Order: sequence, then C-alpha cells, then structure tokens
Amino acid sequence: MTTDAPATKPPSLRRRLVLAIVSASVALWLASLGIVTVIAWHETNEVFDDALEEAGYMILSATTDWHARGLPARPPTREVRKVDMQYQIVQQGRVIQRTEGAPRQAFVAGFDDDEGFADPKVDGRRWRVFVVRDEAGRFEVQVGQRHDKRFDILEELAESLWLPVAGILLLLALVCWLLIGRVLKPLRRTANEIAAKSPSDLAQVALEGQPRELLPIVGALNGVLARLDAALQAERRFTADAAHELRTPLAGLHMHVQLLGRQHPEMAAPFGKLRQDIARLTALVDSLLTLARLDPLAREQLLRQQVLLAPLLEGVLALHAPEAARRGITLALRCELETVQADPRMLEIMLRNLVENALRYCPDGSRVEVSVIRHEGRERIAVRDNGPGVDDASRARLGERFFRVLGQGQGGSGLGLSIVRRIAELHGIALGFGVGLDGRGLGVTLDLPAA
Repeated sequence: MTTDAPATKPPSLRRRLVLAIVSASVALWLASLGIVTVIAWHETNEVFDDALEEAGYMILSATTDWHARGLPARPPTREVRKVDMQYQIVQQGRVIQRTEGAPRQAFVAGFDDDEGFADPKVDGRRWRVFVVRDEAGRFEVQVGQRHDKRFDILEELAESLWLPVAGILLLLALVCWLLIGRVLKPLRRTANEIAAKSPSDLAQVALEGQPRELLPIVGALNGVLARLDAALQAERRFTADAAHELRTPLAGLHMHVQLLGRQHPEMAAPFGKLRQDIARLTALVDSLLTLARLDPLAREQLLRQQVLLAPLLEGVLALHAPEAARRGITLALRCELETVQADPRMLEIMLRNLVENALRYCPDGSRVEVSVIRHEGRERIAVRDNGPGVDDASRARLGERFFRVLGQGQGGSGLGLSIVRRIAELHGIALGFGVGLDGRGLGVTLDLPAA
C-alpha cells in the first residue's frame, strides 16, 4: 500500500530557514552598521580635531625663534588627548626646540630623504615619525607619535562598541531562535502526532501541510503503518475465523463422546477425561474468539452507560454458585455503590473471568469475595480469595497471554486474565494484583477512572 503525495507543492523547511536567518541577519546588520557608523563618526571627529589642534602647535613651534629653545606654552586641556603628537625642530642633529613630551634627543638622526616616515625606538619606546626638511636644508621638523597611543585609540573605540555589538549579537541569537522555532513548528507537530499514537492506532499520518523535507519520512512511516495494519488485520481475521470454525466440530465431538459414553459405560472414566479436555479446548476457542473481537476495538467504540452493579454481580455469582456449592467454596458480595460508567457486556465478561479464575485456583472450602467500594476518590471493584496465592515474580506476569502459574495443578488456557487486561485498557481501568483475603491468596483490583 502506497500513499500519494499531495498535489500542491509542499513548503521547504530549508528555504524557510535560510530566508528567516538571512532576513534577520541583514536587518540586524544594517542596524549594527548604523550604530557603528555613528560611534565611529564621533570618535573620528575627535581624532581629527586633535590633529588640527596639534598641527596648529606645530606651525607655531616652527615659526618660533628656535635659537631661544623655548617650549611653546600649551593651554590646559579638559581631558586626555586622543591624538598625542610630539614635535622636534632639529638642526645639524641637535634638538633646538621640542614639545614637552618629546625626547631630548632627535627622533631620527641622519635622515637621508627630504621627507618621509620612520619607526625609530627612542628611550625604549617605539615611535612613528614623519620627517620633513626645509628647502634650504637648515633644519628638520620631526613629528612623532608613540605606537601605544595609537592602540589607545583602538581600545577606546572597542570600549565604546563592545556593548552595542554584544546587544546586537544577543538580539540576533534571540530572533534566530524564535524564527527557527517557528519554521520547525511543522516538524514538532508531526512528531507529537506520531508520539500520540497508541498500539491500536495505525491510522496514516496526514501528508497535507507537511514540509518537503518530511515527506519521504512521513511517506515511509505511512507505508510501515499500512503493512503493520494489514498484518494485524490478517492475524485477527485468521484467529477469529479459526476460532469460529472450531466451535462447530468441537460441539459435534463433545456430542459424540457423550453418545459413546452411554454406549460403553465400562469406559466412563476415559470418556469423562476426554470430555474435560474437549471442554477445555472449547473454552480456549471461546477465549481466542473473545480476544479477536477485543483487539481491534478502540475506546470510542465502547457502549458506555450507567450499569447497575448489584444485579450484574448477583448474576455473575449465581452463574458460578453450583460449582462453589459443590466444592464448599463461600461466595461473598459487598456492594457499596449503585452504578458505574462502563460497557455492561464487557464488564460482565471481565467479572465472570475473575470469579472463574478465583474458583479454579482455590482449594475446596475457600472463600471468594467480590467487593465494590470507593477507594481514594475512585470506584474500585475487587475480587479476592484466600487460596494459595501467587508469588511476586509470577504476579508481575499475570495478564500475559498464555501465561499460567506452574505447580497449580489446574487446567486453563492462560487467557482469562489477558481478556480482563484488554477490557481494562479499553475502559482506562487501572488493573492491579495483590494479596487476597486474610493476608493470603490473590486479590485483583479494578480502579475505574474518575468521572
């Protein structure tokens, strides 16, 4: 069985994701570019203003009588200068005039060209120096700036930019997180739809609205679900058909054995054993047929209604009263509730199997009690006995199909409690196994869901 893709072109998660991230990145990049431009413009203006001011002092120094070797006075500044340039006027290798922060010796001695840049090291500090010589060659003007001062400008720029840039990056991460979450929403929706499936729900996952990248996965999953559903349906049909077809020959076989027993009374014992085996086989076939009918059912298909408990329980106990009387087993009923919400036919099957199971494994003279009470705010139906009970390891496996506790010496198909478990699952009933009456035996509890 194959599933056709929808006619409309499916959306692409990759395209959506790329468009979302690119759009967010471009928008936030433009915003960050605007912020950086404003900050850089402000910082650059300050740098050029300082450069103009320093150039003024340089011209003033160059036009001063350098023979006086005076230091030009500098007015007090309000803050540390961003561009700290120092000047020297050098004549024949001697510094005849300099600014306050310049070294006493020349930045560059014996400069070959009339003008140019140099990177000398003076007094242990690296300088970037521009040298220019007058046309007559009488003196040189050397303008220098320490390398570390240039790095100070970069540090100030980084200090001004790191907070806005960090904010933009965090905003970008948040926007991408939200956009990616929105784009991947169909993926989460499909995952939730698959996770919500129960073992009995093999319906196809809808292809409509699925992204293009998910179509191969969903299509493959639908193929697996279709094959699994077909296999389960075939198995259930086979079980139901086989069980149904076996009932007629088993009934005929039981009738022939009875007839032969009357014709040959001397063989009553072997014929009696044969009738017991036929009855056991008939019960097994009935149980298989019941399970085949229960397996495909869903909770929505149950006929839920208010069930009168007292008449139902009395009818179940009356059905087993002859066997209990023959073996001296006491059947007790304690019903404190009037009604419960359930499917009446399935509730009867469940209770009949529990009482029958208790009678089968209890020795003669035991007690079996059926009680309906309110326990911790929920309706509880319990079937308890004071028989030999079941050990903890075997109790954990009760309800498995064809599982029987060894060493009991009793017949049975191992399907009675499996039927009870399946009906409890359909009703949402919590099935529990514990200790029975008088601190011994087996107790089976059915806690109905709250209304």
